[in-house]
Amino acid sequence: MEQKQASGSQCFASKRALNTWKEAMPVDDEVGSEQRTANAQQENSEPMSEEMLRNAYHLSRLRSSSVEIREKGSERLKEELAKAQRELKLKDEECEKLSKVRDQLEQELEELTACLFEEAHKMVREANTKQATAEKQLKEAQGKIDVLLAEVTALKTLVITSTPSSPNRELHPQLQSPSKAVFKKGHGRNKSMSSAIVTATTHNTQLQPIGKDGREIDPILFDEFQAWKEAPTLDKACPFLERIYQEDISPCLSFAKHELTEAVQAAVESNTLSIEPAAAQALPAVKASAIECGGPNGWRAEVVTKCALSGLSRTCKHRIKLGDSGNYFYISPSCRSRITAVCNFFTYIRYIQQGLVRQDVEQMYWEVMKLRKEMSVAKLGYYTEES
Repeated sequence: MEQKQASGSQCFASKRALNTWKEAMPVDDEVGSEQRTANAQQENSEPMSEEMLRNAYHLSRLRSSSVEIREKGSERLKEELAKAQRELKLKDEECEKLSKVRDQLEQELEELTACLFEEAHKMVREANTKQATAEKQLKEAQGKIDVLLAEVTALKTLVITSTPSSPNRELHPQLQSPSKAVFKKGHGRNKSMSSAIVTATTHNTQLQPIGKDGREIDPILFDEFQAWKEAPTLDKACPFLERIYQEDISPCLSFAKHELTEAVQAAVESNTLSIEPAAAQALPAVKASAIECGGPNGWRAEVVTKCALSGLSRTCKHRIKLGDSGNYFYISPSCRSRITAVCNFFTYIRYIQQGLVRQDVEQMYWEVMKLRKEMSVAKLGYYTEES
């Protein structure tokens, strides 16, 4: 009896423990109410054996450990997921920073490239400008060298070999005897800069050179020339040229046709006046007539027409052209002599201004006075007949 009671109490305790484990243990959704119903029926129908209780206990233990393992695995996975999310967030931030750095570097590279191209274009433009300027200066320098060489040659012929004290008789036919005068034929075109050389054979007056004892320096004129010689210029406002313009140039270039007179004076001053022999066939037949004259080398034409400067009918042996215009003006020997005298004066002072005359101040002064004298004689109407 006691054994039965002990066995019954042990069985009751086992049932209570099993019920407690069942209540604590989670149940799957698929078992649901059917398993609970079966368990209740089993409890109510018959008492469970000790082996069954032991099996149930072990089963509950397994299920409990499985739930714990599942819960721990879930927590670990959540921790790993959070860690991975944090790492991804850090990597995203790092990628964003690198992207900003890349954009900044690309922008700086573009700006640097633009600056380099702009600087390169600027350097090319400057180089082209300097090259063009250098080429232009080279051409101008070559032109000036050619002009200077020609003027040096002319100066050697005119000034150095012919001075007032010892004139060159080959360059001054008026100093030779009439029987030794040489006739020269040809149609030459003479610029006012070099007209002193070409027209040296036709000076305006047959004057003998003045000896050293027959002249005296005027101190006022000499002082004005010295002051001008210190800084040579072609400005009319300087006292030296102002006096010569007033006393010699303006009276010498004063003609009846005032408009053409002003143009001739401007061309002489700018060195753009050309004088050349006139050909009879170049004139209109109505306004001119050619007279054939004998000479040592054949014939020459004397054109009788109206002088463009004086307006009088004269024998015009020469014609002038102003600048690069195609218009020619026929002039009388007297007008040509006056223009030539002024051209000779301007030629010489240009030589002095360019430093081509290697004489002392007194010799230059007397050469200027000689040219002034020729202008004074020419403006009175004296001129030398050509042979």
